[in-house]
Amino acid sequence: MDSVRETHLSSNFGSPSLVNISNNGSISLGSSSSPPSSSSSTSSRYENQKRRDWNTFCQYLKNHRPPLSLSRCSGAHVLEFLRYLDQFGKTKVHTQICPFYGLPNPPAPCPCPLRQAWGSLDALIGRLRAAFEENGGKPEANPFGVRAVRLYLREVRDMQSKARGVSYEKKRKRPLPQQIPTLPFPPPPPPGAS
Repeated sequence: MDSVRETHLSSNFGSPSLVNISNNGSISLGSSSSPPSSSSSTSSRYENQKRRDWNTFCQYLKNHRPPLSLSRCSGAHVLEFLRYLDQFGKTKVHTQICPFYGLPNPPAPCPCPLRQAWGSLDALIGRLRAAFEENGGKPEANPFGVRAVRLYLREVRDMQSKARGVSYEKKRKRPLPQQIPTLPFPPPPPPGAS
């Protein structure tokens, strides 16, 4: 089981929020003002995470200057939120002038910035996209599914894969192993032949 580090963070938008960072680098967002739910023992880990992420995003909108209602939230606000989360990232992303640019395991420390890993952002957007619709949002008005957000995630993935020397290619099903044709055994030699 991943250990989770809870960090209270004060944002530029008002009250502190809670960001949970697991050992594998995944982020989960939570509101420091939300009480623990009694349904947490019956809900799945994914559902709990989705609920915490949703509460935190709603808190982010409330703390926004000026405050935003969910109905006025757009893809631009989602991008602003993702950029805001970068300040809490743990993934080293090398700049092009860094001597370790493109190396998956740099031999020494460098001053390059820490960012949210692409996979964590991609999973977060998936959870928020589902939560938006579960909380009454219309699929065609979902700010988490707009083209600008998809393009941003693709840019982050491409930039991080080049900077970190990590390939993010889609996992493909392995081809079935080639069948070795079965050759018939030669007929046994006639009796008495050696």
